[in-house]
Amino acid sequence: MSISRRKFMESAAIVSLGANAATASGIPMRTLGKTGARVSLLAFGSGSRFLAYKEEDQALAALHHALDLGINYIDTAASYGDGLSEQRVGKVLKARGRKGLWLATKVEPRNGDEAMRIIERSLKNLQVDYVDLLHMHSLTTPEDLAAIEAKDGVLNRLYKLRDQKVARHIGITCHTDPTVLKTALERLDLDCTQMALNAARIGMAAEVKYDDPKMSFESLALPVAQRKNMGITAMKIFAQDKLTNKAATEKLIRYSMSLPVAAAVIGMPKVDFINQNVEVAKNFKPLPESEMKELSTELSQKYKAQIDRFFAAHRDC
Repeated sequence: MSISRRKFMESAAIVSLGANAATASGIPMRTLGKTGARVSLLAFGSGSRFLAYKEEDQALAALHHALDLGINYIDTAASYGDGLSEQRVGKVLKARGRKGLWLATKVEPRNGDEAMRIIERSLKNLQVDYVDLLHMHSLTTPEDLAAIEAKDGVLNRLYKLRDQKVARHIGITCHTDPTVLKTALERLDLDCTQMALNAARIGMAAEVKYDDPKMSFESLALPVAQRKNMGITAMKIFAQDKLTNKAATEKLIRYSMSLPVAAAVIGMPKVDFINQNVEVAKNFKPLPESEMKELSTELSQKYKAQIDRFFAAHRDC
């Protein structure tokens, strides 16, 4: 199944209307699919860019600042800094409480027992007894999906944790191969997904033409998630900074936000970046369909192949 760009734009226009009105801070809110949660259009990415704050007081102050400005979606993972990101997030949550915030983390091991040990550590690091969303981190190959689905795999553990409300919702992330993610989304009982969605239309690590725009998360996996009313978030907006000098930052952000996603997860290693990106979100207007097509055509023709090769082996930790 595929979705036309016109339908993409119609969806983006709908979510920018009254049913998704801005918060008091001015950041638009969107509904995170079947979860029913209201999340800020801009999410705080707590991966390598958050770890770029080398002094802990600066990192905590940056996250506090982002939340003060109206961001309510915090995205972290157990592997980010081997737990350091979660520890920082946990300290901020302890200081201010989690009311009105959406907390998402990710677990990487595919074996169920190993995953549970990491999840228990995550809860301790975050200083919480439940998370709003627990993702299986970074789906890669068909063999990886098989390991997830195995009887002793992580998926069955996540189903139990969802039943127990330790993870209110569960999902999966992918920035490597959209064909594998498409299969996973079609097959698994998940609430949310996070995928690489940017103007270069990246996403094929298999043995096919890297520069084929049809082989992208936008064209393959996103329609499945939308059809199943999953909570969808975009990541790799700047393709790990490989697009930041190729197009205006604001336009790259607006491109991803113009897709039918609830939020764009962006790492912001400087307070100035937090301020700038919040302003983009507060003043967000969907890119016209013609501009989206022009931008994606230009960037994908020039850079998609090299970016796809990079992400075939990329791991953000």
